[in-house]
Amino acid sequence: MVNLYYGGKIPEVIYVVSENQSVRYLKGVGEKRAAMYLKLGIETVGDLLRYFPRDYIDLSKVYSLSEAPRGEKCAIRAEVTAKSAEMRIRKGLSVFKVTATDGERDMVITYFNTKYTVQGLKIGEEYIFYGTVTGSFVAPEMSSPMVIKSENINKFIPIYGLTAGLTSKVIAANVRTAVDIMSGNIKDYLDEKIKDGYSLCDLEKAIINIHFPENREILKEAKSRIVFDEALQTCIGLAMMRKKNEGVAGVSMQKKDLDPFCKALPFKLTSAQIRAVREITDDMCKSVPMNRLLQGDVGSGKTAVCAAAAYFAYLNGKQTALMAPTELLARQHYDTLKKMLEFSGMRIELITGSVKTKEKRAAYERAENCESDLVVGTHALIEDKLRFGALGLVVTDEMHRFGVAQRAKLDNKDGNPHMLVMSATPIPRTLAYVSYGDLDISELNELPGGRIPVKTYLVDGSKRKRAYGFIKRFLDENRKGYIICPLVEDDEENESGLFNVEEYAENIKNEEFKGYGVGVLHGKMKPSEKEEVMRKFKYGDLDLLVATTVIEVGIDVPEANVILIENAERFGMSQLHQLRGRVGRGKEQAYCILVSDSKNDLTQERLKTVASTTDGFELAKKDLEMRGPGDFFGYRQHGTSEENYNIQQNSEILRKAREAAEIILSDDPGLEKTENEKLRERAIKICEFVLK
Repeated sequence: MVNLYYGGKIPEVIYVVSENQSVRYLKGVGEKRAAMYLKLGIETVGDLLRYFPRDYIDLSKVYSLSEAPRGEKCAIRAEVTAKSAEMRIRKGLSVFKVTATDGERDMVITYFNTKYTVQGLKIGEEYIFYGTVTGSFVAPEMSSPMVIKSENINKFIPIYGLTAGLTSKVIAANVRTAVDIMSGNIKDYLDEKIKDGYSLCDLEKAIINIHFPENREILKEAKSRIVFDEALQTCIGLAMMRKKNEGVAGVSMQKKDLDPFCKALPFKLTSAQIRAVREITDDMCKSVPMNRLLQGDVGSGKTAVCAAAAYFAYLNGKQTALMAPTELLARQHYDTLKKMLEFSGMRIELITGSVKTKEKRAAYERAENCESDLVVGTHALIEDKLRFGALGLVVTDEMHRFGVAQRAKLDNKDGNPHMLVMSATPIPRTLAYVSYGDLDISELNELPGGRIPVKTYLVDGSKRKRAYGFIKRFLDENRKGYIICPLVEDDEENESGLFNVEEYAENIKNEEFKGYGVGVLHGKMKPSEKEEVMRKFKYGDLDLLVATTVIEVGIDVPEANVILIENAERFGMSQLHQLRGRVGRGKEQAYCILVSDSKNDLTQERLKTVASTTDGFELAKKDLEMRGPGDFFGYRQHGTSEENYNIQQNSEILRKAREAAEIILSDDPGLEKTENEKLRERAIKICEFVLK
């Protein structure tokens, strides 16, 4: 786990002269690394420049051991005085001890399975150790801190979202090369009047300082420009989408009696569900295509509303397509909708990537010949080979997992069907309007009767063993449980004290949960591997699933009624709420245990808020106020640090961006002027399928 950030002058490169050139031609990238970047959606030098850090290591203040705040990440300048030999605790686990001093106190540093990190440290040399100081005031300790060579210290080190083979150190070096080469050639597509009117810095300055800020003020200025740009591009893209659809005739339907559907349900619809169904069916009777967002908390009954809309389309002789982000979620929707609509005689199909070619071809034919009424699937639904004979309604679940472009491609299939997008991530209405200005909004703000709220507890690491015993009680009663870790595996980007699923699962399998079926699930696994693990967890012999946030959406296992979330401080409140929503889907009381050793007051306030309320809309509002809205738009694959502005500041930026979009489009509706070429290019990239 070598974390030495080296300085040095980056060699001059003369063969990259444009943002549109492939990143493979950048010095230090090449064909192999370019393939890795492609997994992050980075194809060109411009894409790399706009792959913004997800966070920063703040080295603007370096502490002595006597000043270091306990329980918080900080930087310590210290000289290595001793290193121990490798100590093998058990098979697969080695421990190394390093002693360092700041001249006043000694600190013991512990590393696990990181032989090369310890070898890289030289006795007598000074380093910056970045991690959490624990232990007593007299005998401070650190566990697996990041190491930065003292002479190469920067005030902020960027941390990027990663994929296998790429580290933040590598990405930062490649970005620095791109910045140096493109210096003076990053074209700003906003004119001076717009920039002056909204107090925005130049684009080149923003890009440089979002990656390598010298101080917090410069970082704040850069973020303002980046957030404004992304909001402006989206507003313009959505405006162009709306303009393109102006005058387009939708699939007009007639009022139908939905009583047979309501009577066939084994439960009574809530007033919020009834209101949403009415809003949706009213829209479907209009002559223009519906464009509606259905958002509701975990367990609020979005699927039942979707079933009612599909039944309404069926009564009007029209087909429905429902696209889910994963095969597991698609299959769950398929099973649930079949039960809900069994009374109607509707013909329901499931089309996913794992369906055999012959069966898929037959399903395509049935869809085109109107021999299927509801087609549920994954990305397979946007394949050009799939055509519908009478498509009237398109439903997209978890819209933010697809993005504007993908949902637009499905929306454009076979005429102008009505579009309903569903999200289990509640967004305050004002922000939803600003962010998804092309959508009308229906909210499910109440839970069906009979749902028992999940009890949530916040504990520190000293209670972990006790929590394990609590989980075992349920496993012994043939229940199931989850343990969530923030990392997939140890790598050189690991910050101190973070758990990873691979090592965690291996440890508890051999110790606390020996004799139980323990499975591992994370995003780096192949889709077929993930499906197999989930099948075993849902129907087979796995009792406990150690996973990353890959389980956040789409896993419905009624037998699971306990979840433990490690390093809870690493997740936003809405994300913790989504994870908590994986349990309590049956009739038994469910429990969520948040584990965090953070002593930060704001972090503790956030975690206590999650523990005290199960209202997703309230948590979303608080989360946005305390952490910032993060990824507003479905097309974004990356973004700025979670230290974004609070919701009031971002709402103001978004409002200004909408205002600026209106000013620009009123002067140049088609963005045909030379000065607007770059802006049009960015907007088209967002809405590429719609605007071809």
